[in-house]
Formats: sequence, C-alpha cells, structure tokens
Amino acid sequence: MNDCGCDKAKRDLEEYLRNEVCRTEASDIRDHLEHCESCRSEAVLAVTLTEAVQRACQETAPADLKEHVLQRLRSVKTDHEASIVPSL
Repeated sequence: MNDCGCDKAKRDLEEYLRNEVCRTEASDIRDHLEHCESCRSEAVLAVTLTEAVQRACQETAPADLKEHVLQRLRSVKTDHEASIVPSL
C-alpha cells in the first residue's frame, strides 16, 4: 500500500469517482480516503453534487415553459432574419 497523500487524492478525486484512474492509483486513493477524514469529506461532497446534477438533468421542464422558450426562439429567429434581409 502506498498512501498517495492529500494533494494527489484531491487532484485525482473526480477521475477516481468516475473510475478513470488505473487500479493501482484507485487502490492508493481508496486507501487514502479510508484514513483521511478531510479527503473523505471532499469525496462525499463531490458524490453528492454529482448525484444532484444527474437528478436535475433527468427532470423535464413543464410543457408551458418549453412552449414559451420555443416561441421566444422563433421570435428571435424572425427578428434576426428580418434584420439581415435588405430592403427593396
């Protein structure tokens, strides 16, 4: 076991949580998190934030909001097209 230290654990935390580090590094980071309350707390926070963002991305906008946004986009597009067409 090689304790990777706080700097390395924090630097590689996001990759570790996404399983994007090699087994050896993952093992080192996992061992470090087991023994370091500060880094473990940071890992818990990162996981909590990631899960909250994932949940938010799964929610759907209300139909009236979607329609309002689409109407606004159409309006902007029409205004833009009218401003680039030369007057005759």
